[in-house]
Amino acid sequence: MTAIKHALQRDIFTPNDERLLGIVNVCKAGKKKKNCFLCATVTTERPVQVKVVKVKKSDKGDFYKRQLTWELRDLTEVDAKDASKENPEFDLHFEKVYRWVASSTAEKNSFISCIWKLNQRYLRKKVEFVNVSSQLLEESVPSGESQSVAGGDEDALDEYQELSTREEQDIESMMVTCEYAISNAEAFAEKLFKELQVLDGNYMDLSKGHIRALQEGDLTSPKGIEACINASEALLQCMNVALRPGHEKLMAVNQQQLLFAELRDTFARRLTNHLNNVFVHQGHDQSSTLSQHTAELTLPKHSPLHRDLLRYAKLMEWLKNTHREKYEGLSRTYVEYMSKLYEREIKEFFEVAKIKMAGTSKDPKGKFGLHGSSGKLTGSTSSLNKLTVQGSNSRRSQSSSLLDMGNMSASDLDVADRTKFDKIFEQVLSELEPLCLAEQDFISKFFKLQQHLTVPETEDFDGSLPSKKPPQAEHKHSLSSEKDIVRLMMNKIFQSIETELNSLIALGDKIDSFHSLYMLVKMSHHVWTAENVDPASYLSTTLGNVLVTVKRNFDKCISNQIRQMEEFKISKKSKVGILPFVTGFEEFAELAETIFRNAERRGDLDKAYVKLIRAVFMNVEKVANESQKTPRDVVMMENFHHIFSTLSRLKISCLDAERREAKHKYTDHLQSYVINSLGQPLEKLNHFFEGVEARVAQGVREEEVSYQLAFNKQELRKVIKEYPGKEVKKGLDNLYKKVDKHLCEEESLLQVVWHSMQDEFIRQYKHFEDLIGRCYPGSGITMEFTIQDMLEYFSSIAQSH
Repeated sequence: MTAIKHALQRDIFTPNDERLLGIVNVCKAGKKKKNCFLCATVTTERPVQVKVVKVKKSDKGDFYKRQLTWELRDLTEVDAKDASKENPEFDLHFEKVYRWVASSTAEKNSFISCIWKLNQRYLRKKVEFVNVSSQLLEESVPSGESQSVAGGDEDALDEYQELSTREEQDIESMMVTCEYAISNAEAFAEKLFKELQVLDGNYMDLSKGHIRALQEGDLTSPKGIEACINASEALLQCMNVALRPGHEKLMAVNQQQLLFAELRDTFARRLTNHLNNVFVHQGHDQSSTLSQHTAELTLPKHSPLHRDLLRYAKLMEWLKNTHREKYEGLSRTYVEYMSKLYEREIKEFFEVAKIKMAGTSKDPKGKFGLHGSSGKLTGSTSSLNKLTVQGSNSRRSQSSSLLDMGNMSASDLDVADRTKFDKIFEQVLSELEPLCLAEQDFISKFFKLQQHLTVPETEDFDGSLPSKKPPQAEHKHSLSSEKDIVRLMMNKIFQSIETELNSLIALGDKIDSFHSLYMLVKMSHHVWTAENVDPASYLSTTLGNVLVTVKRNFDKCISNQIRQMEEFKISKKSKVGILPFVTGFEEFAELAETIFRNAERRGDLDKAYVKLIRAVFMNVEKVANESQKTPRDVVMMENFHHIFSTLSRLKISCLDAERREAKHKYTDHLQSYVINSLGQPLEKLNHFFEGVEARVAQGVREEEVSYQLAFNKQELRKVIKEYPGKEVKKGLDNLYKKVDKHLCEEESLLQVVWHSMQDEFIRQYKHFEDLIGRCYPGSGITMEFTIQDMLEYFSSIAQSH
């Protein structure tokens, strides 16, 4: 607003011999927002005319122009709408009512106050002021923006003051340099009048109230801070006046400039000392320990501190523009002491998180208990690193594996503990996220880091902000944006977060390596959220770095499962059954599907699935080949049936090919086992017909097979006689018992296998009959039992067992 005032005074009002005393940024109420400015002005010539001028930007937006002008004497009423509440709306009643909405209530109040003073000063007919606070309707000019624009007491214009000796000397000096000073006194007076307008027009006039605020204003109360803000802005406005050629030689101008410089330095010292003390006190504050936050695992909030400090934001901006070195010193102090505060709070916070994560709150001895108001851990870090998870359910410690999972029931997996861990880890991330975002937002607002800045090219930020450099150096060391500056400050303030997070992750992984699944999902979500807010922020970068560690732990967890599968050995004396890593994969997949439901990083799990299932396939075959007690086909059949059932139930799309492969392997080995097993009850009969088929394959005609000595009709009758129905049933009964010993109970494949054997036996019976009919036509030779007999044998055997 200060720059706009200068521009309007210079371009619009000075050429018309007017002075700008009050200004407000407005738009018409109830209409599309088109901003303009209402200006309260007085003429520099007598009689004084007071006007309200509406000014707006040109259509091209490159300069300002007058749009409407009203005489103040035509104003009948000012309606501020509400005297008790903040309201930016107000009405001005001229020949008609003009309804406006100011950009802020403060600007509206300042403008109405200016109108009231001008009305009191220059108009006999008093304007009606409605819904206006009585504080605004006072004769004395309050310290504020309007005063810095309007100037001091207008009554001083009517007072005559005798020239001082120094002023006489200044005029004499000017007369010497001006050739027509004596010959044309009127022209000299006009020149003198215009040149002294820089002082008379309040360009370089600072009120006593502002001077008092700069020298001794209260920097602890809201009113005192507001007065200091107004005074500092007025001082900066005076110091930035663009002097006309020759004005800098005026002694009065020089004196004012020296006064302003002294006031600037004095106030800068006061402000710097005050804020330094605030930062140091906050850094040493011991009241914000976590003793009151241990139950719910929360971090102390710093919003009250931020709220209090943000009252000084405009003063920090002033300091940045006037005393860069003091501004940078304050930034270093803030970073130094706030980093101490946050380090203390964050360490205690993570210590409590580790205790809760390890479940040591149940420890009756209180080995890792909290003692004292500071919430310090009495147990050493090494104790935490060496801990083992204890509990009545004999929970596993340090190394979760597919082998372990395969040997445990669902209750033994202690899902409740894992869910508890997940909640603790989520709570930690949920507390850190708003803490970092709030601090980053505060730093940006308080230190006014909204513009392009430069910093020295260094990785280790010492807390200082960039200082001005030669153009070449500035170009060389420039950063892409102010976000880099904020991030560097955040790195210093929160330097312990990444270390503490990695330590917590290491502990969680040590307790149970499957915790890496929970951590991967939670960390990925928070990284995704942070990147959506600001991909270059400190929070996004830090969480991204920690996510790399979590992903590495997850990959290590998968690699360990594969390694343990490869190292698995079976007992030579016991039945194999469903291998532990096969049921372990099932439990892992069920757990993972629950954890990764709707997760952003599903791709990581899918890759892990493929690695694990390929390892499961390979090691099932390896165990099957090494098995001595259980036939290879049974190991393959049972385990691939279990894998197929698991993948069909869980519907893991990335493993569709493996599901089909598992089904294929299961059916192939089922068929192989059935065929090989059925060769035993009818062994001689099988060998006889295999020989018959061999002769046919060698080229012997089917009807001539019976002329072969070893395969004549007499030999066929002899073999068939060895397998009467009673012997067949006895052989099948022994086969059932053998199959029952081979198969494991948990997979329940006995009846499936027995039914497949029945089908295969019938198929073989029909094949034998067909061979007899083709190779021994008209012989009348038949089997000793029928298909119906076989069905009864299979059924009765199954029921009897």
